[in-house]
Amino acid sequence: MAAENKFNQRYLRITALIFLFLGAIGSLYFMHEAGSNQKSIILISLFTIWVTSPFAGLFFASQLTKRWTAKAQSWFYTTMFILTIVSLIIYSRVLIMTETKPAFNFLIVPFLSWLVILTILIIAKRQNLKK
Repeated sequence: MAAENKFNQRYLRITALIFLFLGAIGSLYFMHEAGSNQKSIILISLFTIWVTSPFAGLFFASQLTKRWTAKAQSWFYTTMFILTIVSLIIYSRVLIMTETKPAFNFLIVPFLSWLVILTILIIAKRQNLKK
């Protein structure tokens, strides 16, 4: 049973990391499509760093989860899936919605993603301290 649980956790981790990578690529695609008329290389570079930063943060945070309980790891990997899906949905709607400026979504989604990531890390740290 323990070996099966370890296999499931490893499978979930690998799947989450692949999904995270694909989400980062998709987010960059949507960002570059939305900013295709932008001529400033500096602005495009800054947006690229900002949009990919939550994905990089989740990747590095996933390295910390190796010491967590199986339940906490599953919770974290599920959060990785959810943040990736929500980001892609919001970014993809930028291409079809014209009411708001596209840059707003590419500024606010990473910010909110970082808030969620930091909240999860704080909760996990407190839970591990109670053990």
